Amino acid sequence: MMKNHWLKFLAAYTIPISVLISMMLGGYASYFSVVYLFGLIPVVELFMKGSTENLSAVEEEIAKEDKRYDWVLYSMVPIQYALMIFFLYRIGDAELASYERTGIILSFGMACGSLGINVAHELGHRNTRHEQLMSKLLLLTSLYLHFFIEHNRGHHKHVSTDKDPASSRFGEWIYTFWFRSVIGGWLSAWKLEFDRLKKKGIPVVSLHNEMLVFQLIQLGFLGLIYLFFGAQIMLYFIFAATIGFLLLETVNYIEHYGLRRKKKGNRYERTLPVHSWNSNHPIGRLMLFELSRHSDHHFIASRKYQTLRNFEESPQMPTGYPGMMLLALVPPLWFQVMHRKINQYRSTHLGEALG
Repeated sequence: MMKNHWLKFLAAYTIPISVLISMMLGGYASYFSVVYLFGLIPVVELFMKGSTENLSAVEEEIAKEDKRYDWVLYSMVPIQYALMIFFLYRIGDAELASYERTGIILSFGMACGSLGINVAHELGHRNTRHEQLMSKLLLLTSLYLHFFIEHNRGHHKHVSTDKDPASSRFGEWIYTFWFRSVIGGWLSAWKLEFDRLKKKGIPVVSLHNEMLVFQLIQLGFLGLIYLFFGAQIMLYFIFAATIGFLLLETVNYIEHYGLRRKKKGNRYERTLPVHSWNSNHPIGRLMLFELSRHSDHHFIASRKYQTLRNFEESPQMPTGYPGMMLLALVPPLWFQVMHRKINQYRSTHLGEALG
């Protein structure tokens, strides 16, 4: 059974396939990936219950050492860049109608969020240089390189506290959260890098400043697109990249909404499984490389995606990530559903652990 356990994550390839179909066919089919990811999957997951089973200790060790799980991740780097190159050529087709061009931009934006940033997130937690380089290459396609600094050194330290711009607050609208998280995360990454360099006695304005280097790389990347494809296509790319990082921020919004860690004196308690919303709905788990088992990821950030566990004490989302992301876009409905879930959870002995 464990021998072929990795095969189920090949479901993630349906995302780039759907994006490619959208870009190739054009017409109303240019919205195929959007309908697939945020139409079909949320409807199906409404009627599915995910498994709460975890791997045994022996199975976990086998999975952890199986390189095929890694190769599925690694393959997403050339796939994402191939999609990006095709997008840059396709979006410049003068015969495209405005509605087709919009569909193609949305489709590539889906790839930026689900392939680019999501896979970059997993690889960014690895400790090898080649995996961290792949993480940065993927983040570059969404112009979100600062995420590499802020997520690992900021978000994981301050998650579920008011110090973290990526942890949504009770009653906060997603549209105001987007601004707070995007701007706050970028500024936080600068501060983290300033502090790191100051401790080492290294000048802030130098190539040792990773944030400065990231900005130069991103500007150079846009410059190359401008040089080879022109200003209009560069602008279309920026639109798609923006969709990509807003998908990430929407995921951030749903993952920690309304959950807070208790403060003990001047410090916060350790991050526990109760401080992240969890989802065991199967399709989202497979296509997003177990991102929805987020409670364990924050409990032990170094765990590889294939070994992430379910915790009975974690607050559970009523459906999978795609459906929850759609729900978040309608704040009154989101508040109605999630505030009831939070109140129910707090009324249990498990919810008493929340701040």
